[in-house]
Amino acid sequence: MTDRYASFVQSTAGRALVKRLGLPDPPRLRRHRPGDPLLPGPALLGAATGSRYAQPVAARLTAAGVELIEWAGGAPAQNPPSAGPHGDNPQRYAALLFDATGISDSTDLRQLWDFFHPQARSVLPSGRVIVLGKVARECPTPREATAQRALEGLVRSIGKEFGRGITAQLVQVAHAQGDPSIGLESTLRFLLSGRSAYVSGQVIRVAGGKASIPADWARPLDGQVVLVTGAARGIGAALAKVLARDGAQVVALDIPAAGDALAAVANEIGGTAVQLDLTAPDAPTRLAEHLASRHGRVDVVVHNAGITRDKTLGRMDADRWDQVIDVNLSSQERINDVLLERELIPVGGRIISVSSIAGIAGNRGQTNYATSKAGVIGLVDSLAPALRDRGISVNAVAPGFIETRLTARIPLVVREAGRRMNSLAQGGLPVDVAETIGWLAWPSSGAISGNVVRVCGQSLLGA
Repeated sequence: MTDRYASFVQSTAGRALVKRLGLPDPPRLRRHRPGDPLLPGPALLGAATGSRYAQPVAARLTAAGVELIEWAGGAPAQNPPSAGPHGDNPQRYAALLFDATGISDSTDLRQLWDFFHPQARSVLPSGRVIVLGKVARECPTPREATAQRALEGLVRSIGKEFGRGITAQLVQVAHAQGDPSIGLESTLRFLLSGRSAYVSGQVIRVAGGKASIPADWARPLDGQVVLVTGAARGIGAALAKVLARDGAQVVALDIPAAGDALAAVANEIGGTAVQLDLTAPDAPTRLAEHLASRHGRVDVVVHNAGITRDKTLGRMDADRWDQVIDVNLSSQERINDVLLERELIPVGGRIISVSSIAGIAGNRGQTNYATSKAGVIGLVDSLAPALRDRGISVNAVAPGFIETRLTARIPLVVREAGRRMNSLAQGGLPVDVAETIGWLAWPSSGAISGNVVRVCGQSLLGA
């Protein structure tokens, strides 16, 4: 589906009209292309007093080819070659990174202003802002917890202020055994790259857990068996293609009625197609037997299959309610139960579910859908700690307005509101959801669990 307004804005006449009338100005987003560097320019790295992750992060990002300039409290530690004759610094940055884990009191928050205020206009279009913090509830004192919680307001405001396709995220490093810098590298690679084009204003928790660095970051899923439900069209098809591009052996599943489209997707990516109605009583057993006989395991399970049956609650019949709950939520529980009971998901495995911002904010005429998608978030919250000892991570993504054949059916006025009511002033693409799920599927992301990551351009709904 084409966003004609966004295309018009990119024209000379469109830009003039937008500027004169103050209309929404959707920026052109930087999306991932194989072979792209993580960043198209240098990054400025700063740290609050007493922070502990700046140096490990610097070492990993430098090894990844990122040009880092270290901040020395008020100015970069070194002036880049473009610095003026009087020491002024016209340098522009593709990313600003700040380690705020040392902030332990509200008075320490001034260091955020010291770092970000001089650089607020120095970030390139489609740039990235990342702040490292701690999980507030794990802090040893109320003052430290207060100061760390304040970081969320900073990051979400930056995401709305900076504009021009610039995104902002808070990455919280949780207390856990293991080396959190491994999980940090996976997360930073995703957030700095074009893969995260439509992700902004998010809080992501990283802990020390079962994570491993891939031999080739261009193919981080080499050797992994990945199940994708609802793979015939839309987000599911884009997801199957992204995972296959990243090296996975994809098992693409959808209902028999979508068999032709499913076969086309599987053939294109060199995967296998499974036609199965997930609501059938024997579906979990049949799926488990297929995975066991063909692959012996499934490293990543992506619950993408979902339906809508929209009506206001007072006009909704029981069948509409039951169908949506069964497909969107109950089928995920049944499949998880069988795969886990038969130990087909190994240590280091990942379960990733697709929720929705409707499950966070609700939506008129979608009580059944919103209920099911909120339930998916509950599934993540409950399963993540239960599976921690088995080394299996559980996460969800919550898409906002994504340009698909389903959103193309929405009435024009509502569709335009959905596109513009976010910090990026545009709808996302199926590939944006796929890239986010792909990151969570990486073995190097195994230390990330219990997260619900919104892929919504920092939507105003549920903000």
